[in-house]
Parts: sequence; C-alpha cells; structure tokens
Amino acid sequence: MSANGGVRFDVVVIGAGAAGMMCAGEAGRRGRRVLLIEHYPVLGEKIRISGGGRCNFTNTGAGPDNYLSENPDFCRSALARYTPADFVALVERHRIAYHEKKLGQLFCDVSARDIIVMLQTECDRGRIQWRMPCPVDKIFREEDGFAVSTPQGTVRAASVVIATGGLTVPKIGATPFGYQVAAQFGLSVVPPRPALVPLALPPDSLARYGELSGVALDAMVSCGTGRFREQLLFTHRGLSGPAILQISSYWEGKSPIVIDVLPDVDAADWLARETHSALLFSSVLAARLPLRFAKAWCVANDAAVPMKLLSRRRLAELAAALHGWHVAPSGTLGYNKAEVTLGGVDTRELSSQTMGAMRVPGLFFIGEVVDVTGWLGGYNFQWAWASGHAAGQAA
Repeated sequence: MSANGGVRFDVVVIGAGAAGMMCAGEAGRRGRRVLLIEHYPVLGEKIRISGGGRCNFTNTGAGPDNYLSENPDFCRSALARYTPADFVALVERHRIAYHEKKLGQLFCDVSARDIIVMLQTECDRGRIQWRMPCPVDKIFREEDGFAVSTPQGTVRAASVVIATGGLTVPKIGATPFGYQVAAQFGLSVVPPRPALVPLALPPDSLARYGELSGVALDAMVSCGTGRFREQLLFTHRGLSGPAILQISSYWEGKSPIVIDVLPDVDAADWLARETHSALLFSSVLAARLPLRFAKAWCVANDAAVPMKLLSRRRLAELAAALHGWHVAPSGTLGYNKAEVTLGGVDTRELSSQTMGAMRVPGLFFIGEVVDVTGWLGGYNFQWAWASGHAAGQAA
C-alpha cells in the first residue's frame, strides 16, 4: 500500500492492445511491478481482426521512410532499437507459424489470436497484474508519481504509460482518452483524422463510376509526396483497395489524387498505333483495362466514339488523362472504416529514446496515440512493438 492510500506499482500501463502489452511485458521482465488496465472486455480485439484475422504483424522492410509524422525523424530511434527481426525472433520463440504474403508483409499462418496469446504469455512471464474490463476515471499528478482512479479503486505508480490507441473502429472500444490525458498535462496534440481509409466520391463522380462497385485495377496513385503502385477498387461509395488506403494518409482533404491507370504502358505510343481502328475507344482500352471501367471512363471523358474519329491530338490528350486521372474525393469513410489514426500526441513533446513526456517526468505515450502513422502492410504494428519496447525499457 502507498502512504497516500491505494495499491502501489512501479508502472501502470493504460491500454492492453499491441503497444500496451508489449510495454507491460518488457517492463515486467525488467523486474518492475506493473499493472495493465484495459477498459474493453475483450483482449487484443484490434489485433484479432487485423489482416483478415491473421494479423500482418510486421513488415521486414519497416524503416523511418514508411511513417508519417509532423516530426518525421522521431521514429528512427525506437525503430532502430527494436526491429522487425527482433519481433520475428519473438514470434519464432513462441513457435508461431507465419508466412510472407508480399512486399515484406508477414502474417500468421493460422490466426491473429496466436499473437494475442504470445503477448499475454510475455506479460505473464513479467508477472503483470491486470484490471480488465476497467475504465480509468482520472489521472492525478502527485509528488512521487501519479494516482490513477478507477471504479475498482485508486492505484499509484511512479510511471504511467498511455497506450490507448487512436479513434479507429469505435465499436471495439476506441476513445479519445489518450488525447485527453495529453491535454490535461498541457501537451500538444496534432489534430487526429482517419488514415488508411477508403475515400468517398462526390455525387457527380458517383453517377459516373458508382456502378463499378467490385471492379479492380492495377494503378499508380499519387498525392503530395505519396506515391503507391497497388490495386485500386471501386465501391458503391467511392474508391478503396490498397492504393487508395495508402494515399489517404497523404490526402489533406483538398487537393485531388492523381491516378495512372496504365502504369506499365506508354499510352500515347500505344494509342497512336491504333489510330485507324474501327473499334470503339473503350473496346481498345479494354485490351488493358476492365471493360466496365473503360466504358465509364470514356463516357466521362467524352471519348465514347470509334478510334478512327479521334484526332492524334485528341488521342494524345486522352493518353495524358489515362496517366493523370485527377479525382477529387468528397471525404473519407471515417473512423469506422479506417485502419489507423493520423496525428496524435505531438512527438516534439516526447523523448524519442524513451517515449516519455519531457515536461511531465514519468508519463509516457506509445503506439497509435502518438503522431507516428505507418503505411499499410504491417508498419503500424512494428511501431507498436518498437515504441512499446522503448517505453518498457524506460518506465
């Protein structure tokens, strides 16, 4: 018991997701007395539903260039000190079968639950104590640390780690609690918004392309400094697929995204060779693109005519448009459909070595609640492991 009343711990970790369990296990194995508090009644639910139920738990190529932040160098230290190879070694020690799907993306062979059980086992090895389900009512600063008030009583600790995630998938417990704690202690927060999220199209664009739901094509999609070659998928509300999810993190809500639907073809040269064809322009395009898309695109671009009626100049214009199709989304599909939250606790408030708040000794922020957002493909889990490990070594 503490002299002030309440059970005393060395570290209280709030949030038992990927980063929180990683941090708690690491701190416990260092001999720290750790309490892990989770408000949601199901452990690791976001891990369980990730990767189609198989959890894309890391990416072998994860590095600083795969992350977005207003302070882009911040993630370097944690990522360098706990690498994808380190996490793979942990997975192998627990004899979890896994495979590489593509582009360095590693998935469990059987189930994402294997990762949850592994993290829980690591916490057990660190003799972690749990309160779950258990919300946190308030955190108070005290002379020798913090008091954490919960419906199950107040606990005290020298260090508190906030691992409560972002705002994505509120139906499984996402809350703004972490941002509220940061604001309570006077720390800046980069305004959060959905990321890795499908994009909605305005009514005029949906009138042209809304009936293409289910059509997919290989495309190069660009916006700002982002550029991704992946699959694009049409939906009844707009655009999705890996290429769109990736570029959504770079779309600031105003500029158009630019889509090259023929990234492997010199469209001008190809179409010039088809100048005298009696086929409809859409039929020619259908040799390299889905027919339904080709027809819709030609109607939208006033090109639903036979090839031989198009001048060389007009064909050159259409070729340029195929390589630079400008699409202006009307918005995103929001946190319910987003993979992660962009923005969060401003990293300029935190130590890149420890994840601790420099103006509030003993207070740490890790994982998605921090303004570090990875690409699609295992990068965000690697940030959870690396930031959790860094705080677990320091708290």
